[in-house]
Amino acid sequence: MKITASLKKYILIILISILTFSLNAQNKGEVTGFNIPRFVSIKSDDSNLRVGPSMNYPILIKYIQKNMPLEIVDEYDVWRQVKDFHNQTGWIHKSLLKGDRYVIISYQNLQKYNLHNQPNGKIIGLINKNNIVELKKCLIDWCLINYDGNLGWILKKNLWGVYKKEIYNINHTQPIIELYWKINESISKYIIPLIYNK
Repeated sequence: MKITASLKKYILIILISILTFSLNAQNKGEVTGFNIPRFVSIKSDDSNLRVGPSMNYPILIKYIQKNMPLEIVDEYDVWRQVKDFHNQTGWIHKSLLKGDRYVIISYQNLQKYNLHNQPNGKIIGLINKNNIVELKKCLIDWCLINYDGNLGWILKKNLWGVYKKEIYNINHTQPIIELYWKINESISKYIIPLIYNK
């Protein structure tokens, strides 16, 4: 069976449509109307995570690191239920949170990570595990981070505080272009050989 350019294009359009739908299918918070779950960060270096959504509940954890990323998983009045990097869950007052995005450099085995001048580009430096850095933008596999005024691209899989398929702060056409080339590469590498080997 011969794979025509139009059939290849048709398969590509279907795959992009499925991915776009799955990326946009998110729950909304009952209080704010924002996506649930979503990532935020801590405003100050003195924030309390509580057992429940009230000042009457005991403090579970005291965060002493400004810009620590947290994942909001639920909302109640002025309280947000969050999950942290260590998978601990509790409630924090919304006044202690900000929408600015920060991430933690994390992976199980490595202590240092390569920073690149562009996605898949030259290595321009190293960054240590557990550093908290500002998230500037993300493509499908790569994110641009800012650490003490130094910019560099890092593999998204090495970060906590951004979703695996999240495209962040990017021109609307860029993810489509990147997705087009990834899907095109996958079709050529996997789907076409399967069809020809039948």
